[in-house]
Amino acid sequence: MDRNQSGGTLKAVLGPTNTGKTHLAVERLCAHSSGQIGFPLRLLAREVYDRVVAIKGPERVALITGEERIDPPDARWKLCTVEAMDRDADLAFCAVDEAQLGADRERGHVFTDRLLNARGRDETMILGSSTLTPMVETLLPEAEIVSRPRFSTLSHAGALKLSRLPPRSAVVAFSAEEVYTVAEMLRRFRGGSAVVMGALSPQTRNRQVELFQSGEVDYIVATDAIGMGLNLDVAHVAFAGLAKFDGQRRRRLTVAEMAQIAGRAGRHQQDGTFGVLAGEKGAEFTEDEIYAIEEHKFPPIDKLMWRDARPRLDSIDTLIADLEAPPDDPALAPAPEAIDLAVARILSERADVRARAKGKAMVARFWEACSLPDFRSLGAENHARFVARLWEDLSQGTGRLGHDYVAGMIAHLDDARGDIDTLQGRIAAIRSWAYIAQRPDWVLDREDMAERARTVEAKLSDALHERLTERFVNRRTAVLMKKLGGDAALLPVSQGEGGAVLVDGEEIGRLDGFAFHVDPQARLETRRLLLAAAEKHLPKLLDERAAAMLTDCENGAETLAWKDGMIRWQDTPVAKLIAGKRLLEPRIALEPGLAALSPAWRGKLEGALQAWLDKAVARRLRPLMRLTKAMEDGEAGPELRALLIALVDRGGSVARRNSAVEKLDPSRRAWLRRMGVQVGALDIFVPNMAKGGALGAWSELATLAGMQTPPLAENLPATRDSQGPVPLFYRRVARQDLRVDLAERLLHAVHQRRDRWAGAPRRRGKSSETPRFALDPSMALSMGLTTRTYAELLRHAGFSATPPQALAEGAFGPPEPPLWRWKPQQAQHRAPPDARRGGKPPARPKVAEGNPFAALADLIR
Repeated sequence: MDRNQSGGTLKAVLGPTNTGKTHLAVERLCAHSSGQIGFPLRLLAREVYDRVVAIKGPERVALITGEERIDPPDARWKLCTVEAMDRDADLAFCAVDEAQLGADRERGHVFTDRLLNARGRDETMILGSSTLTPMVETLLPEAEIVSRPRFSTLSHAGALKLSRLPPRSAVVAFSAEEVYTVAEMLRRFRGGSAVVMGALSPQTRNRQVELFQSGEVDYIVATDAIGMGLNLDVAHVAFAGLAKFDGQRRRRLTVAEMAQIAGRAGRHQQDGTFGVLAGEKGAEFTEDEIYAIEEHKFPPIDKLMWRDARPRLDSIDTLIADLEAPPDDPALAPAPEAIDLAVARILSERADVRARAKGKAMVARFWEACSLPDFRSLGAENHARFVARLWEDLSQGTGRLGHDYVAGMIAHLDDARGDIDTLQGRIAAIRSWAYIAQRPDWVLDREDMAERARTVEAKLSDALHERLTERFVNRRTAVLMKKLGGDAALLPVSQGEGGAVLVDGEEIGRLDGFAFHVDPQARLETRRLLLAAAEKHLPKLLDERAAAMLTDCENGAETLAWKDGMIRWQDTPVAKLIAGKRLLEPRIALEPGLAALSPAWRGKLEGALQAWLDKAVARRLRPLMRLTKAMEDGEAGPELRALLIALVDRGGSVARRNSAVEKLDPSRRAWLRRMGVQVGALDIFVPNMAKGGALGAWSELATLAGMQTPPLAENLPATRDSQGPVPLFYRRVARQDLRVDLAERLLHAVHQRRDRWAGAPRRRGKSSETPRFALDPSMALSMGLTTRTYAELLRHAGFSATPPQALAEGAFGPPEPPLWRWKPQQAQHRAPPDARRGGKPPARPKVAEGNPFAALADLIR
């Protein structure tokens, strides 16, 4: 077991949290001509890097972590993660932070190696907890041990409910589920919290910490990662639990772990407190634990984890054997199998991997690939498959990953959509590629690939920060908790989009129409203050709202709508329709919510809304409005006036039978055409009413007037199966309902065909017979009419057909279609003459079997 012996001074600065150890190390770093500090977290390395850059300048300072590398050519001061430290670097100063993590089961062997071997030419500092003292005395007897007292006191505050937590509190939980649950509750009770977890990217953690540090929120919820040197302005630390899963089992925190976390409270000269959340089962400190935390007295560390940091590279078997070898010092314990060794063991069983790991250089390259951190927490088996894919390219050809492959994998992760868990998964994946892209001997064009990975990680981090803030921060409650005082009426209140009422820019309720409703999520104790603040300013807000609605009425804005007997403004009912003196002249009645307005404003709005409604009725029912005006013409005559009244009262269509239209002279019929009324074979109707909006508006007004209205057919299809009452603007024919305007179109096409055939040579029969013609049923079929419906419609219109004769025996060819004729003198729905006389019906002509027109002709006869 090698140990680096240096001629410089070796000092161990040990003590509890908030003793200024890291600050001292930074001062000593800057006092030397060169140096490096190793930190347990990339986040801490970045934080100190920014501080040193401010002192030395960016061209002289390096940041080196697994996923990020800023290494200027002239850099002399380096801030690294412990794993990224160069233990053989010739630098004047070297420091290792949080060295007590040498006892950690997962990463402890790395900290132990740096503690034993990372040395500065002139000065070396080991920073850590006082529990490390026995290990320093045993392993580094030449080291000078310096104890530093805590700047502030730390005291136990007992159990507190979440709703009673003081401002500037941190809640520590030990799973993502617990973090989310506590953060959701803080959002309800206290306006929200920042969230810090190890799974977050450094950028996201920084922005979440900034939420707390800037005072935008007064609470932060974190996993135990908060204990690793994050410098926060925390006055109280509350434990959501005192047990965690350590990778092997669920166990109670050690006293040292409790103290490391609780020590985040009371930074610098400010005293702090710690405690548990009330009601959490098992989350209670014992008297001994409280005493130990308050007095900083913890059981010493008796073993540090160790693994050979420089195994032999003769072969894969030698490599694994050295990594499994036990230490020769009783103060050291063999480290449990880490993920890198587990991956190496799994891949060593593959013949293709062994075949390419020949010689020291390739074994070293194999071990570097196995050392890729498992950022995605896939587990050894899955992570080994990922490493195996990388090893295929790293061990053959150019020995580098393909440019298109790396670029494609990074581009695949460039997607900021999804929820919190989805984005965390993508960030973990991009961190793997950021690590890979930092290796100049792994990828082509390292600078380009590294920049792409950093860009995607920043984009995903921004999106994750937004999702966390959206979910766990209620800015309105946070503002109120800071600014609500005894006189809530002094709060600045304004009106936002969609009727929102804002206090200092944060929504506290809404104006639905002209009634104010406090946000239902507001806490009970703030509800009275919210109402007081809003009601003080409501008269002004209501006047502004009334003025806006008046302007919309005058301009015919789309914010106004008439539907279901109501007039709505911005989707809020403001008036209801009531029956007027005439069907097409409804009146309005203001909604009770407008009673809060002054009488002057109510009068203005009532007149404006009535004018808007009159225009809306005239626009949607323009065809019927023309008929209403025509009724007032003295020259219309009683027959025409009666017909117009019937059309208006029945939604624009009446059956021709019994309409007395035959009594109108030609000039009155011409007048009807000018009014947009069509006199059809079966119905008299207004074609422009064949629109869903017009019929719907008429139906609403007719209902208001107390009339029984037919149902409306959805989307006004050409035909529909007969069900229940006949819909408005339809006539029932056989077992189908047919739109009256389309029925007339069909009959008009039949008459046009009859007229064309009448002018052609007679096809059969004597010249004295009524002209016969063949029918084209394609239009009827396109409208969806059945054969029976079409036949019934033609019969109502006075048409009949004669089936063709069968082909003579021995004759071949297509069958002839039936021929039709029109008998206008025949009354509609009249039974055949022979049936009325009670005699036998005439014999039917024989129809050729298979004639496609036979069924239709049979129905007509």
